[in-house]
Amino acid sequence: MINKERLINTFMEYVRIDSETLNEKDMADRLERDLTELGYRVYSDNAGANFGSNGRNVYCYLDGDESYDPIMISAHIDTVKPGIGIEPIIEDGYIRSKGNTILGSDDKAGVAAIVEALKLAKEQNLKCRPIEAIFSIAEEGGLRGAKNLEFDKIKSKKAIILDSSGDVGHIIVGAPGQTKITAEIIGKPAHAGIAPENGISAISVMSEAITNMKLLRVDEETTANIGTFKAESATNIVCEKAVMIAEARSRSNDKLEAQTNHMVKCLQNACDKYGAKLNCNIEQMYLSYKVEENDEFLKFVQDKCRELNIIPSNHTSGGGSDSNVYNAKGMKAIVLGIGMEKVHTTDEQIAIEQLEKLADLTLKIMMI
Repeated sequence: MINKERLINTFMEYVRIDSETLNEKDMADRLERDLTELGYRVYSDNAGANFGSNGRNVYCYLDGDESYDPIMISAHIDTVKPGIGIEPIIEDGYIRSKGNTILGSDDKAGVAAIVEALKLAKEQNLKCRPIEAIFSIAEEGGLRGAKNLEFDKIKSKKAIILDSSGDVGHIIVGAPGQTKITAEIIGKPAHAGIAPENGISAISVMSEAITNMKLLRVDEETTANIGTFKAESATNIVCEKAVMIAEARSRSNDKLEAQTNHMVKCLQNACDKYGAKLNCNIEQMYLSYKVEENDEFLKFVQDKCRELNIIPSNHTSGGGSDSNVYNAKGMKAIVLGIGMEKVHTTDEQIAIEQLEKLADLTLKIMMI
């Protein structure tokens, strides 16, 4: 049923539209135009104004048979860097970039699949359940588009998010929560050659704190990592200030809290030991979730895969997605693999076969 040539062309047109996080306006404009021309009800919010994006979340409504529960199907329209001037090419059954940018299949493969399914539903007058297609912004920048959705405009209690690596049929049933820790240690400057004993080196204090932290793979559910350690001073001055930006993740919210507290305690203990001052900010980025294996909605998605001879498989993820936000809002949200490979790199690619299967599965989920 999928129009293969049109699907490929739509995907390649979409990835050519620059839409790095916070610069999604052109992609939102294109989606609004495409979906409105198809005759769907389309709405856009003003979410980007809340966090410095020129883009907006786009909502599209398929008014299907109301005797069936509505389902949200979602993908995000922003990309990571380098995502300016993407030139997609087809080689050996794959779509890739020319190698100097990412491709943007994360997540425009999901976007293109939803749009193709909506086109077919309209063209062939297919019997569908009510569908709320949501295209979010700033997913790559901390799920900020999803966090700023106007949830009063969404009736669905169940959601499918097209946004995971892995072949079509790969189903994410659990993902971690994340906290962001921004810590500043204030020491005391002194001449490093004449009176170093009168100073408190923020670098030394921060280094000792980090040495005492459990980092990287903490346990099977928990990780922690330091992304930034910054301190600048002349070599003849005991460094007064050091900054650390770190994260903790866990599929257990209790473990996430414990790991975050552990990292902060290491910082505070080191400051207390040497007489330095700690300024620390903890930001809850998102909470973990888990879908039970006997969940009825999960079984529904698995059955739809099998109807297309796609073998479903359940997995947990080490990363977050818009599904974390939706689950925290009380929805049952499941993430599907979309076939994208080597995402967030200039080697990113997607097999055309996977893109087709994704559009087929999206349509199958819509239909009754």
